[in-house]
Amino acid sequence: MGADHQDAQDITQETFIKAYRKLGSHDLDKNFAAWLYTIATNLLKDLWKKTRPTASLPDDLPELSLSDNPEEEFIRSEHRTELHQLMQKLPPNYRTALLLRYTNDLSYEEMCTLLEVPLSKIQNDLYRAKQRLKQIMTPQEVKSDEVLKSI
Repeated sequence: MGADHQDAQDITQETFIKAYRKLGSHDLDKNFAAWLYTIATNLLKDLWKKTRPTASLPDDLPELSLSDNPEEEFIRSEHRTELHQLMQKLPPNYRTALLLRYTNDLSYEEMCTLLEVPLSKIQNDLYRAKQRLKQIMTPQEVKSDEVLKSI
């Protein structure tokens, strides 16, 4: 969800510890996975408040195209790096929305449940995040727009 490897491990551990301690307060009528995501997201937000966000995209993101060409693989790698750098400039709520939707493949409804916000807020955050990315892209990046095609 945008944390570096060490922070992700720490957040995962803290998430399960908190979930274990609060297991009695979980509503059985609600989705357990969404409850865990909520705990993890809140811990990540707390981490971002303590330190400057260092969002990172996983290295195992789906490739932009299927090709064995080393040049194209290098270009895809560069696009991931550019996207990582651009996302660092976004406010935490925009970055969170993008990561949940495109890295974790959550539906809008799952995101609403997880973040406890209305559908319109999710849609607006995603739209505004994409618009902000377009605004902060350099003219060289905008010319082909390949960076944004991956999200």
